[in-house]
Amino acid sequence: METDRLENVNVRSQDLLPTPQQVKAALPLTDRARATVLRGRETVRRILDRRDPRLFVVVGPCSIHDLDAAREYAARLLRLAEEVGDTVYPIMRVYFEKPRTTVGWKGLINDPFMDDSFRIEKGLHLARELLLHLAEMGLPAATEALDPITPQYLSDLITWTAIGARTTESQTHREMASGLSTPVGFKNGTDGSLAVAINALHSAARAHHFLGINQEGQCAVFRTRGNRYGHIVLRGGNGHPNYDSVSVALAEQELTKAGLPVNIAVDCSHANSNKDPSVQPLVAENCVNQILEGNRSLVGLMLESNLHAGSQPIPADLSQLRYGVSVTDPCMDWETTAGLLRGMRAKLHRMLPERI
Repeated sequence: METDRLENVNVRSQDLLPTPQQVKAALPLTDRARATVLRGRETVRRILDRRDPRLFVVVGPCSIHDLDAAREYAARLLRLAEEVGDTVYPIMRVYFEKPRTTVGWKGLINDPFMDDSFRIEKGLHLARELLLHLAEMGLPAATEALDPITPQYLSDLITWTAIGARTTESQTHREMASGLSTPVGFKNGTDGSLAVAINALHSAARAHHFLGINQEGQCAVFRTRGNRYGHIVLRGGNGHPNYDSVSVALAEQELTKAGLPVNIAVDCSHANSNKDPSVQPLVAENCVNQILEGNRSLVGLMLESNLHAGSQPIPADLSQLRYGVSVTDPCMDWETTAGLLRGMRAKLHRMLPERI
């Protein structure tokens, strides 16, 4: 009775999760999937090292809630990649975890049935199932590392990882990023400041020691080498964009001053578009024009895109959900996305090799 007053005072229950090893045994990495991930990571590393002149573009739904719609989107993106891949390297945005300022749906892993049942074990299984499907198709995937335990279940299927604006300042996420096997994009702070992202880049590039779980689900001390493929992602802040040439030049100066590689990606959504999907193409086109005018630091873009435009609230009757429409931030539709990427390719494919 005395112990009950000391521990777990506000914990209602505990449920054991399957270990990462068990989930991977149920959904093992195939040779084809492994090749997709290795090829994707090496491509992004080559872009960051200026050995590949292409732009990587992380594009896809704000969040994944419907696996059928995600598979349809992936099939379309793979076909488009065959058209534009000599200039633009598409990586599908596959976000399973959503940070929340207060409360709300936290993503497919946390609540896969969108009914507050919080079947996290099922969410992990569904997330891995989708990533495996994409990798077997030959399509690389990107995600946000929000929960520090989740990568043990999924990271072998990820090509590029984002650390979000709310967590870039977190020591836990900087340490985790130092051990991730993917290139990592750190977003600037929600206030638009670059300092937290630059500090994160310094931190993630160094060796760390931290607690986590291993493949058997045991608590372990991880000792990392550091991740030299960190880079900054400009996403605006406090309603102010930072994708324009002046903002990009200031970011270049700060990275140079900090002794960091001058690699910059731009998130065309969030504060850079004031969460208006119709503005995202304008942001992307501005970045393309900067490259045409001689910019050498812009190496990637992020776009929020779905089968259909806009967003929708999660209804009490889930049968009323509209297929292919975001339940989090509003997105561009597929037609706009495809036109944008084709237009980028048309403008850039002749001049990008000169940037190497």
